Amino acid sequence: MALTSMTGFARADGQAGDYSWTWEVKSVNGRNLDIRCRIPPGFEAIEQAARRRAAEHLRRGSLSMNLQVNRSGAQATYRVNRTLLGQLATIVDDAKSVVDADPPRIDGLLALRGVIEIEEPEESEDERAARDTAIVDSLVDALKRLAEARSEEGGRLQAILTDQLDQIGSLTEKAAATAAMQPDAVKQRLTDMLSDLLQSTPALSEERLAQEIALLATKADVREELDRLRAHLAAGRELVENGGPDGTAGRRLDFLAQEFNREANTLCSKSQDVELTALGLELKVTIDRVREQVQNIE
Repeated sequence: MALTSMTGFARADGQAGDYSWTWEVKSVNGRNLDIRCRIPPGFEAIEQAARRRAAEHLRRGSLSMNLQVNRSGAQATYRVNRTLLGQLATIVDDAKSVVDADPPRIDGLLALRGVIEIEEPEESEDERAARDTAIVDSLVDALKRLAEARSEEGGRLQAILTDQLDQIGSLTEKAAATAAMQPDAVKQRLTDMLSDLLQSTPALSEERLAQEIALLATKADVREELDRLRAHLAAGRELVENGGPDGTAGRRLDFLAQEFNREANTLCSKSQDVELTALGLELKVTIDRVREQVQNIE
């Protein structure tokens, strides 16, 4: 399974009877699947079905689904909300005793929200159900296109990550090949550190001396860190190439990036060589770039 991005955009149009509509769906990265749905008044019944369809097609990401609906052909009728108009007239009469001003014109009152009401032609239950089904079907088309867009973006991320992992591999091998990592250099550094230790604290017991020698040997040798970097690198390449089960590649790669960073930090802290330290810092920079990219992977 190839990598899939959590970033994408798609739209789909539909029509049934007097109605036409447009779905726009877009997603960005998120820890889980977070769905926000904007449905116009009168179409709230389809929201639950829309959320179920989204969960069937996507596993992670912050998803926005916006529906716009238009109705044409059917003749709407208009009526005056006499109750509201009467209340407004009463307010105008009361205001005359407080404010000396010309009374409002009738066109001004009719322009107020709610005074003129629009009555759409009635629909049968079957017509409404067929329309809602068609709208949800259009959403499925939009979600499929969104999944395709996310897959295409995932392919681009795959190429970027492959290059970044190759850089980590190159830096790891350069670190292993530095002069400081050669056996003679490690042995000499350990000897010098042990000599300094004996001169500063000559009264150490044999047991304590053995402990100090073990600590010095550990600090002088970073081969374990390099071996773990190689192991993480192999796991990362496998995930980038084949993805993870059940859409977990993003989370797995994020965990690997943390492990990469842990080993790079230890490499820098244990390094007693300028060249090795510089390679460790460059590793950290490259690993940070990897972490930025994997945040967008599903």
